[in-house]
Amino acid sequence: MFIKTKIHIQNVRKGFPTDKGQLEVISDLDFKVGDGEFVAIVGPSGCGKTTLMNIIAGFLAPDSGSVLVDGNPRLQPNPKGVLITQQGSVFPWLTVRQNLLFGLPDEMPDREQRALEYADLVGLKGFENNYPHELSGGMLKRCEIARALVVKPEILYMDEPFSALDALMSLRMQNELLRILQTERHTVMLITHDVEEAIHLADRVLVLSPRPTRIQASFDITLPHPRRVSSPEAQALRVAILKELGVSETL
Repeated sequence: MFIKTKIHIQNVRKGFPTDKGQLEVISDLDFKVGDGEFVAIVGPSGCGKTTLMNIIAGFLAPDSGSVLVDGNPRLQPNPKGVLITQQGSVFPWLTVRQNLLFGLPDEMPDREQRALEYADLVGLKGFENNYPHELSGGMLKRCEIARALVVKPEILYMDEPFSALDALMSLRMQNELLRILQTERHTVMLITHDVEEAIHLADRVLVLSPRPTRIQASFDITLPHPRRVSSPEAQALRVAILKELGVSETL
């Protein structure tokens, strides 16, 4: 049970002007994320998932409503949270080690040691001096995760971080993330189009409606880790979530 609220999205609304008038994207969205909870968000294409994530992470202001982190208004990005996207944020002209050092203060006495520790944590020991173009797709994603974790954020915002990977590598990275989260405690918000990924990783899955989006359904995932997404319990959850998304599928 998650007692302390880490993130509170309060009656958030957001729209964008178009040639045909205002396009309402998010409508009175209200939910909480517990401290240390892993929440996955799924929804139909174009419903406003990325817009919502940018609002929560502080990169975009809502038209009305608010986002509270630890009870304080989130008005802009801050070091408490790091956003990982499908586009990636690794600097191609820096080595793995230099990428990990980039977000650490120059005056930090153990910054070199911390960079090496996080390279090791994600399985990149021995590749610290390699450049991104010398890494495989999976290793590059590991570098990006290490770059996010090395600054020790309290919150990880993840917007379809594994969508560019093939199915096998995506599954490996999901397992890698779960392994890291056993060592590093973070509150995690994940946007994904992959229902099985959501069930595999999350403590709770929120299903968004078509825009203007709202919370259509919420599913608590109480299956212990490691999870078998092929288990009858996981497949029953998959069918229920797909049904909320308007996809009929039998077990």
